[in-house]
Amino acid sequence: MVGNHVHSGTGCGSHSGGHAHAHHDVTGDIRLAFFINLFFTALEIAGGIWTNSMAILADAVHDLGDSFALGSAWYFERISQREGDEYFSYGYRRFSLLGALISVITLVVGALFVLSEAVPRLFFPQPSHAPGMVVFAVAGILINGLAALRLRGKEGMNARMVAWHLLEDVLGWLAILVTGIVLIFWDVPVLDAVLSIVITCFVLYNVLKGFRVTMNIFLQGVPHEVDLPAIEREIRQIPGVAGTHHAHVWTLDGYRHVLTMHASLKGNQTMDDLVCLKNEIRKVIADHNIAHSTVELELKDEACRMYPEMCRRSEPEEP
Repeated sequence: MVGNHVHSGTGCGSHSGGHAHAHHDVTGDIRLAFFINLFFTALEIAGGIWTNSMAILADAVHDLGDSFALGSAWYFERISQREGDEYFSYGYRRFSLLGALISVITLVVGALFVLSEAVPRLFFPQPSHAPGMVVFAVAGILINGLAALRLRGKEGMNARMVAWHLLEDVLGWLAILVTGIVLIFWDVPVLDAVLSIVITCFVLYNVLKGFRVTMNIFLQGVPHEVDLPAIEREIRQIPGVAGTHHAHVWTLDGYRHVLTMHASLKGNQTMDDLVCLKNEIRKVIADHNIAHSTVELELKDEACRMYPEMCRRSEPEEP
C-alpha cells in the first residue's frame, strides 16, 4: 500500500492570509454588534415602559437574549481562529458553530416570547404612545442597520446567524415604525400585535432554514456546493488511475471543506509516475474548492484494507 497525502496546498496556502483577515473582521464586527445590542437593550426597556408599547418591550426582552447570543458568538468566533493542536488537529473552526447554535436557540425562544405576548393583544389591544414609538423605531433601524451592514457578506455560519439576529431587529423596528405612524393618524392599536406576529414568523422561518444548514455541518453532511461524484469521475479520467473508492467529503465550518479518498492505480508505477499523478489529482481537487485533502494511492492488485462497510466504490474499477 502506498500511503500518499495529496494536499490542495496551492489553494490553501494562497488563501491563508485572506482567511485570517476575514476572521479578524468577523470577530470585530460581532464584538461591535454585541456592544450596540447591549446598549440599545437598556434604552428599549426604558422606551417600552414610557410608550406602553408591547412591541418595544417584547423587542427589548428579545434583544436581551440577543446580547447573550452575540456575546457567545464573539467568544466562540475568537476560539475558532486557533490553529490545530494535539487536541483538535483540524483547528478550532467548528467552535464557531456553537455560537451559531446558541443564536438559533435564543432567536427561537425570543420569537416564541413575542408570539405569546402579541397573540393575546389581537383580542385585547392596548393603546400606545405613537410618537415615542416612531422615535425609538427610527433609532432602532439606524443602529441595528449599521451593525447588519458591517456583517453583510461575511463568511461563517456564526456570522450568518448573527446577521439574522440584526436583520430580525431591523425588520421588527420597521414594523414598529409603520405601526407608530399609523397610530398617530388612526386609532387601530391591534396593528402593533399583527405586525409583530408577521415579522416574528418570517424570522422564525429563515432561522430554521439556517439551523438545517448548521446541523448538516455538525453531522458531517456533504456540502451542497460540492459534487463528490463529479470529483471522482474527473480523477478516474486521469491516465494511470483505475478507480476511486472510500471517498468522503465534509466541511469544517461551512466554507473550509475536507476530502479523503482512495485511488487505485493501473499497472506498475514509477516514483515519477506517482508524482505526476499526485499533481494531477491535486489540481482536480483544488478546482472544486477543497481546502484540505488526503488521497491514498493503492498499487495494482492491492486490496483495500478498510472495513467493508466503510469502503465506498462508485463504479467498477478498470483492470
